[in-house]
Amino acid sequence: MKTIIEPFRIKTVEPIRLTTQSERESLIKAAFYNLFALHSDDVLIDLLTDSGTSAMSSAQWAAIMQGDESYAGSPSFDRFEKAVKHLMPFNHIIPTHQGRAAEAILFSLLGGPGKMVPSNTHFDTTRGNIEATGASAHDLIIAEGKDPSLDYPFKGNMDLKQLETFLSEHADSTPCVMTTVTNNAGGGQPVSLENIRATANLAKQYGKPFIIDGCRFAENAYFIQQRESGQENRSIVDIVRDTFSCADGMIMSAKKDAFANIGGWLALNDDELANAARNRLIQTEGFPTYGDLAGRDLDAIAQGLKEIVDEDYLRYRIRTNEYISERLDALGVPVMKPAGGHAVFVDARKWLEHIPPLQYPGQSLAIALYEVGGIRSCEIGTVMFGRAVDGTESPATMDLVRLAMPRRVYTQSHADHIVEVFAELATSKDTLVGYRINEEPVAMRHFTAKFVPLS
Repeated sequence: MKTIIEPFRIKTVEPIRLTTQSERESLIKAAFYNLFALHSDDVLIDLLTDSGTSAMSSAQWAAIMQGDESYAGSPSFDRFEKAVKHLMPFNHIIPTHQGRAAEAILFSLLGGPGKMVPSNTHFDTTRGNIEATGASAHDLIIAEGKDPSLDYPFKGNMDLKQLETFLSEHADSTPCVMTTVTNNAGGGQPVSLENIRATANLAKQYGKPFIIDGCRFAENAYFIQQRESGQENRSIVDIVRDTFSCADGMIMSAKKDAFANIGGWLALNDDELANAARNRLIQTEGFPTYGDLAGRDLDAIAQGLKEIVDEDYLRYRIRTNEYISERLDALGVPVMKPAGGHAVFVDARKWLEHIPPLQYPGQSLAIALYEVGGIRSCEIGTVMFGRAVDGTESPATMDLVRLAMPRRVYTQSHADHIVEVFAELATSKDTLVGYRINEEPVAMRHFTAKFVPLS
């Protein structure tokens, strides 16, 4: 059949409060034009993030009832560890309350002043946790990944020539090499298995541990299966195992490709580093068999890891974003091509070319989407990445607006509403104004900054 249906039935529903445009204009003004500051019940379709917003399955809710809340030695941890090792063959699995906690622990051990960490593209919390130690984060994405309009199968790939040059020049300052799958800040674009292996080989050549940020590992594996020569007849599970067999460790937010509302882990092969990480975990998160999670959360993650590698689900998941992307493209809205795994990314800099990057066209578009259609999205551009550690500001590589689709939450009519809102905005986009930041924190300003519209 041509129509790819949702491979699930809806058992429980949650009402949406239908606000008017005038209400939303007042609400976003009261939130200082920062969509993170909105109350969720004032949002019609919440695409701010796909992190922790999944609808859990009946099997996950059943697994929650098995949760053992013992402080140490819980069987819930045993089930969690077994589920992770089934897909990711690391020696040490260290649970954390979410992915950024795993980042914080890892870089408290590997980071420090003068250290330099290369990746295809660091996401905001990864960059923040690296920079908080005095280290610097460096993005070495391929040139194709910087052109939203270019249709290229693996735009998340590491630029291997840049990486080799980086390692040859900064070997003594580089504690590890990273890759993010899929590349969230670069438009949810996948990384090929060939590129992952080549990156791992370069890291090994220079004696550096290779760490994968695996938040959307299943989506990345599906893209590998569908797009990479020689991988088309392989199972998702086998591709996932091959991906992580290349690595010395991983950081993971279980709030993405594990269908969980909370949780994450740090996985390592090095015994000494793992022992240091566990000691740090005890100081900041909790005992190593719960890691600041309830036993029921560990069981929900374990079940979610079984469900995420289902190919029928992944086909539906990827097709949802393709559908919205194709409809927007037909309207003349410039989107990141090809469609990403977890989100649709709109090129706000190109669509709102009358707004300069330092007046935040991505933020302007995100605000307009909320005012007109009640859609909460996220700016991935100069607001998020434009300010350097020393406080200077320059345009980010791209000014995107991310429409992140929660897993198993919205239906086709919600997707059609998103398209209709863009169609309405297309008639008045040239009247949208830029913004300036009136108040901002020292780090990761996009979460709490206050904006003022420019006349």
